[in-house]
Amino acid sequence: MRWIQFFTLTLVLSVMQTANGEDPKDRDAIQGTWLASTAELGGKPIPDEVRKTITLVIKDDKYTVTVGKNPDRGTVKLDPSAKPKAMDITGTEGPNKGKKIPAIYELDGDTLKICYDLSGKSRPTEFKTVEGTQRFLVTYKREKR
Repeated sequence: MRWIQFFTLTLVLSVMQTANGEDPKDRDAIQGTWLASTAELGGKPIPDEVRKTITLVIKDDKYTVTVGKNPDRGTVKLDPSAKPKAMDITGTEGPNKGKKIPAIYELDGDTLKICYDLSGKSRPTEFKTVEGTQRFLVTYKREKR
């Protein structure tokens, strides 16, 4: 009887997580420190000297992005059921404080690709930037320890 109760509880909890847009696999796999390997904004590559200073740290549902010495912190919410997978960034301190930034992401092992709409107007539908927009596309590689 206990096994049935345990199974039922486990099933209910997993359905609740899925209904809330949470995927424990992505949520767990995205944790860590990520370094920008490529980056472009509005159709133009970010200069290497700037790109090399971009670091993204995701811990639980919080993020810290550092460009140079300027940190930006906030919350991150994943929706892996969306096509492409969606991410909502909400700045809580730093240059994006109070801003909501829609994004899409693709996670493949130690590679994380994110396309943000820094204007906050609409979620990107593809992993590309276009001149005259505030689309920001970054490919991160997991930091090796």
